[in-house]
Amino acid sequence: MQPFGVIRKSEVGAPAQRLVLFVGDGLRADKAFQSFPDPSPENPNAPGALEPRPLAPFLRSRVLDHGTFGVSHTRMPTESRPGHVALIAGLYEDVSSVTTGWKLNPVNFDSVFNRSRHTWSWGSPDILPMFKEGAVRGRIDAETYGEEFEDFTIDAVQLDTWVFDKVKGLFAEASRNATLDTTLRQDKNVFFLHLLGLDTTGHAFRPYSKEYLHNIKVVDQGVKEITKLVENFYADGKTAFVFTADHGMSDWGSHGDGHPDNTRTPLIAWGSGVAKPKIFQGKKAPGHEDGFSEDWGLDKVQRHDVAQADIAALMAYLAGLEFPVNSVGELPLSYLAANDKEKAEAALVNAREVLEMYRVKEDQKKATQLRYRPFPPLGDEQHSVDHRVNEILRVIENEDFDHAIRLSQELLNVGLDGLRYLQTYDWLFLRVLVSLGYLGWIAFSATTVIDLHVLQTSSETSRTLVTSGIFGGIAGSLFSIMFMQKAPLMYYAYAIFPLAFWDEVVARREALLRGSRYLLKDIRSQHQYLVLALQALGFVGVLEALVLSYSHRTVYTFCFTVASFWPFFYGRTFIRNNKILIATWVAACQCMGIFTLLPAMKTENTNLVLIGGFLMTVVGILYLLFETSLLATSANGGSRAATSDGLSRSLVGIQIGLIVLAMIVTRSSIESIQAKKGLPAGNQLVGWLVLSAYLFSNRYSITISPPASTDRPIVASFTVPFIHSLGTHTHYLHRLAVIFLTFCPIFVILTISYEGLFYLVFAATIITWVRLEHHIYTFTLRNDPSPPSPTPTPNPLSTALLSSIKSELTSPPSLSSNNPETATRYRALTLADLRPSLFFLYLLQSAFFSTGNIASISSFSLDSVYRLIPIFSPFSQGALLMLKLLIPFAFISANLGILNKRLGNLAPSALFMVVMTYSDVLTLNFFWMVRDEGSWLDIGTSISQFAIASLLGIFVSGLEVVGEVFVRGVEVEEVGLGVGCGEGGAEGGVGGDEGREKGAGDGGGNEGRAEGVAGCDEGRGKGADSGSGEEAKVEAAPNGHVSENGTAN
Repeated sequence: MQPFGVIRKSEVGAPAQRLVLFVGDGLRADKAFQSFPDPSPENPNAPGALEPRPLAPFLRSRVLDHGTFGVSHTRMPTESRPGHVALIAGLYEDVSSVTTGWKLNPVNFDSVFNRSRHTWSWGSPDILPMFKEGAVRGRIDAETYGEEFEDFTIDAVQLDTWVFDKVKGLFAEASRNATLDTTLRQDKNVFFLHLLGLDTTGHAFRPYSKEYLHNIKVVDQGVKEITKLVENFYADGKTAFVFTADHGMSDWGSHGDGHPDNTRTPLIAWGSGVAKPKIFQGKKAPGHEDGFSEDWGLDKVQRHDVAQADIAALMAYLAGLEFPVNSVGELPLSYLAANDKEKAEAALVNAREVLEMYRVKEDQKKATQLRYRPFPPLGDEQHSVDHRVNEILRVIENEDFDHAIRLSQELLNVGLDGLRYLQTYDWLFLRVLVSLGYLGWIAFSATTVIDLHVLQTSSETSRTLVTSGIFGGIAGSLFSIMFMQKAPLMYYAYAIFPLAFWDEVVARREALLRGSRYLLKDIRSQHQYLVLALQALGFVGVLEALVLSYSHRTVYTFCFTVASFWPFFYGRTFIRNNKILIATWVAACQCMGIFTLLPAMKTENTNLVLIGGFLMTVVGILYLLFETSLLATSANGGSRAATSDGLSRSLVGIQIGLIVLAMIVTRSSIESIQAKKGLPAGNQLVGWLVLSAYLFSNRYSITISPPASTDRPIVASFTVPFIHSLGTHTHYLHRLAVIFLTFCPIFVILTISYEGLFYLVFAATIITWVRLEHHIYTFTLRNDPSPPSPTPTPNPLSTALLSSIKSELTSPPSLSSNNPETATRYRALTLADLRPSLFFLYLLQSAFFSTGNIASISSFSLDSVYRLIPIFSPFSQGALLMLKLLIPFAFISANLGILNKRLGNLAPSALFMVVMTYSDVLTLNFFWMVRDEGSWLDIGTSISQFAIASLLGIFVSGLEVVGEVFVRGVEVEEVGLGVGCGEGGAEGGVGGDEGREKGAGDGGGNEGRAEGVAGCDEGRGKGADSGSGEEAKVEAAPNGHVSENGTAN
């Protein structure tokens, strides 16, 4: 592209011979101008020491007497890399560029530095290299400190003082080095001072802390000293100075999203070529209408707000440089000390630079389109770029400069609109393709679920000549057009997916029809169809509520409140038999609803961290005390079981000790960091040892508790949880307790507030949900709605569940005859299984949003990460933060694996595949909600939400693997429609409660085993009787099927 710059006569020269750029990384606009008590007075007891005062008096003096100021509005994501690219290169870098790291460029871009004669820069190793790479070789010098300097646990002021000292050293060296002195005195030089201390201090101590406010004082003093140094060195009054920030910071010490605290940064320009302040005595000056600067004491000075990319155009003009060829910034004319003619000419050059980008992109688009549709405002001869430019030149010749400026600004905006038009040229086409792809994937997923988990077979595809011709014709036409238009390879992918999915769905249409008939075979009356339709609408309502929850977390509070009443719909008999379980569920739901009422933004609270750890410890101790009574019936007998039980109890005790150790180390680390003493090496070592124990715990989960045998795998490791694999406990409650305790220590270390309490309540809610789903399942099996019953008639979903399960228990359905092994091993999915899948998705989403707003980057604090990695390392620290966020999902995945077994032994992937189908419905919603207009908060939030929803399907797939690994080897007793006894043993057909009887009678029991024809609750029964058994382990028949009357098949 052709570069454009303001052409001046040789005797006129640029407004400034050189430019100095100060960037206070992470400095909010309000904190830069507000008044506060001195955060670091020399004498705290001196009179007036606590009186509010400006913390940046030098910068304030530039605003009042020497230059022009305003607020620079950044774009999302409000991170250092895109912020610096915008203000130095004038372009808003694509968000995806963050995947290349902070130091590398996905594509090389032009910048003010690259247009300079020479640039000297000092600062962070995470920012400076990206401007040096891709620039003209040797044009940019970048001197950075070591990464170890970026320690969040110590005073970060040294990062800024290091930069100031290096600048002073450069000019001191010039007095001894004639070559350097000559180089420094050339025109078009740029000096860049990147001041990272404010950002580091804000992250560690928050922007309202004394440390952050003190850092503002340090920066102001440093800017004052460098300004004086430069002016004295050159002594020509031809230096321009610009002070700004790359992004702001939230009150919680974070940034990244489009919150105004993150997008509003200060901009102050002074020196050669910069306009003096406009003072309005006796009234409020223009620019303060929004009330944002009301408490700055600057309301008599006109405020000139700009977009962040405009700063690049301003710097290029002041230093007499060509505009960066990628710049989309508008030159802020109010900052220029120039006459109207100079402003008019500069505005026109600025517009032509933007239009040059439009011309290049339009030529590229024309070359690839069969029929190009031009951008209407520039589409004909009368509105062409050349015609508009010539018209503006004539207006300038006629000395109507104000009109020329307006025309140039209009032309620049037309150019930006044209760039957007070209950017979105194929959007409608692509949106239709992507939507068809999502719909095809949903249909394909549903077909696969029906094929594998309802029909339990692999249906043969049926492609006819007609269907093949239709899809082949569509594909051929589509790909031919794309080829002729030289479409990017990604377009082909967008087209392939919907074609492939829909072709497969049509080819397997017979499986869809058979599966639909099988699922709906027990729904015959209009009333049942009406109820089913209403339930389907309810499901859609829940999915839409989940969509709404991404922007309104309180939706979860409402949903948990409603869900707490769910068990009561199963009638008085069910309530009477499960009073304690239902009461636990109601309490857990009410507690879960509290967390989404709490603020997503949290500050470090040591007491809450320790309370969470203490309650985790109490839960572990209670489990140890009552483990024997809870799991006695799960042991397979023998002395080895007793020995291994003692070993397991000892290891659980060690796990509890690790929680206590994590609490002690965390408290010590917090105190040391808050005192700015840094992170003690011993604390860091212990923290990583606990984390290593956690990682090996995952390894343990892969090999835990294989089925009882004389040969057990022994892996040499000193990691405590892994040694659990030597034990014999295979009861699901023991497995869940071990997994819960495994994650507790690392959760304590990575917690800053109430997250530990959430983990505790969340675990209780999930376990209660799994048990409640199982009790509802067995209750539904016991209550055939066909005979009269005092309990309410089950709904159509329950009817379908009952009939299909009974038909499976009596004989495998003929539909699965193609795969008898699968048919006898796993139960087929029914309509009733859609509800547990929806519950799982809801609980999964609540884990995302109960402790923060996952759609907002800045709602998660890095404070806890500093206890393990105090040195700035964005990807490593982000990985630890994600680790904490993923712990609840590992736990819920294990529970869903248990639930698969407890709901009649569903296939491991059955419920997960249904959840994936649900998640794609959410993704399609968010796809159409993505915005690229409006406030940057709205735009950024919509993009974040779509990205999260898109990754949800992949995430659920990973959870399936994790859940299956976690529950490997777990013994969960199958459900039999036979005899039961309550918490006791029964011989000869007896039902008893915590005792043994012999005789005849009826019994109903929970959680028991059945040998032959009986089911009992935490006991064993032999004989024949009527009743039911929950979690009954069937040992009489090889295939594990039990008939309705209790006899084994």
